[in-house]
Amino acid sequence: MGATKTQLFTERELELAALAKAFAHPARISILLHLLQADACITGDLVQEVGLAQPTVSQHLRELKQAGLIRGNVEGKSVCYCIDPERWAQVKTLFEDLFSRFNGFDTCC
Repeated sequence: MGATKTQLFTERELELAALAKAFAHPARISILLHLLQADACITGDLVQEVGLAQPTVSQHLRELKQAGLIRGNVEGKSVCYCIDPERWAQVKTLFEDLFSRFNGFDTCC
């Protein structure tokens, strides 16, 4: 989206869209599910778990980190990734608010 068009939307709308984009790839969902289960993980494990090449996994990790969903700590030659619990709670609240706005009406179009 062009920079001039973003002014048409609220900060919350832009944030939800950015988060939706971060969730919009099955490899990223797989990575998140693995991190949620493992509580922490090194990149090499993720490559084996997801089944994609190291550079591809690194790109997906970069997207998730940019969205604030995960954080990483350098440990020697490896990086240990985990879910950012504070951000995860914020994201959960944002999406719960979005989904709770549906009142369950019976007719559509």
